[in-house]
Amino acid sequence: MEATQYRIYPYRWIVLLVYMFAVSINQLLWITFAPITSSAAAHFGVSDLSIGLLSMSFMIVYLFVSFPASWVIDTYGIRVAVGIGAVLTGIFGLMRGLAAPDYTLVLISQIGIAVGQPFVLNAITKVAASWFPLQERATASGLGTLAIYLGIFGGLALTPLLTLKAGLDGMLVIYGVVALVIAVIFLIAAKEHPPTPPCPPDQEERTLVLEGYKQMMRKKDFILLMVIFFIGLGLFNGVTTWIENIVGPRGFSITQAGMIGSLMILGGIIGAVVIPLLSDRYRKRTPFIVLALAGTIAGLAGITWAGTYGLLLASAFIMGLFLLSSGPIGFQYGAEITYPAPEAASNGILLLMGQISGIIFIFGMDLFKSKETGSMTLSLVVLIILTAVSLVLAARLRESALMTENRDT
Repeated sequence: MEATQYRIYPYRWIVLLVYMFAVSINQLLWITFAPITSSAAAHFGVSDLSIGLLSMSFMIVYLFVSFPASWVIDTYGIRVAVGIGAVLTGIFGLMRGLAAPDYTLVLISQIGIAVGQPFVLNAITKVAASWFPLQERATASGLGTLAIYLGIFGGLALTPLLTLKAGLDGMLVIYGVVALVIAVIFLIAAKEHPPTPPCPPDQEERTLVLEGYKQMMRKKDFILLMVIFFIGLGLFNGVTTWIENIVGPRGFSITQAGMIGSLMILGGIIGAVVIPLLSDRYRKRTPFIVLALAGTIAGLAGITWAGTYGLLLASAFIMGLFLLSSGPIGFQYGAEITYPAPEAASNGILLLMGQISGIIFIFGMDLFKSKETGSMTLSLVVLIILTAVSLVLAARLRESALMTENRDT
């Protein structure tokens, strides 16, 4: 009976909501230039590769800032750490708009936003653990991850429209103002933790972050999870980056490629809500990770070989539904199996795997592209094989002990 004497506060949803705002705007600013690459290149007087660098800078910066950001999250808490990320996003987001059309200043601003990214993203499971009981944490992590997809989806959908109406410089200023407003809202509304813990004491205590890293590297299941995230996030970054090049050689237009990519994100938005809910409902993590990877293979196979537009749309939706739903469950599973290591430490390492593989996969897919036709079929087949390997690894994962030992809490 003693383990059940704790209270859950409704304000947890407010904290999660303002956190989601901070995540979404950061990701929207990251993806801003992807749907208008050619127009942006002409506007700034640079090459398409230089515009690609504006997005790639996020992956590169993450490699250096992730560990310090995780330390700040676990040392000073979510209000301070995410607040730093939100303020950096707001200040440099507005500076980016005011600096245009000077490409160098825009790149510097983009790097400033990128520095803020790990302070925001690495806190997903920390927010869940600070405010939510164990049986709601995959759902909370799912909604936190959903914010990533909403930001990407919003950037892909809104940027072309705002560019047409307000011009590229005006669009950047609008995004910057919104980012600054969200930073202020977060600082006002976010609270570090509820008056009393949302869980029994044995589910709350955590080690210091450096000791946590040592503990994680001794866990076989976490090592396997790192490999799974390396493949899965690399796959997502590679396919979304090259979606136009993937379907273009089969005769599909730029507009159709954009719709295929958008439907993939839409599937992920739905999956990030529904599947983590099921994971919490049935108190299981590993079966849903296995299910997500199996569904990803089916969707990726369709994207690789589908010859009709309808089948490509369906395949993209299926791939997004399963692949992107595996993220929040994987984050929460990683936090549970590495307990008592800090949540931000496990969260940050898993995201770091995706940043490293994203860079490798993006350049690798371009390297293996057919010189004659531009086809990326060979690269996609390699990705299917790698995903199958990750499915085999996922089948070897043991269920989270925290879930199996606390089924009645």
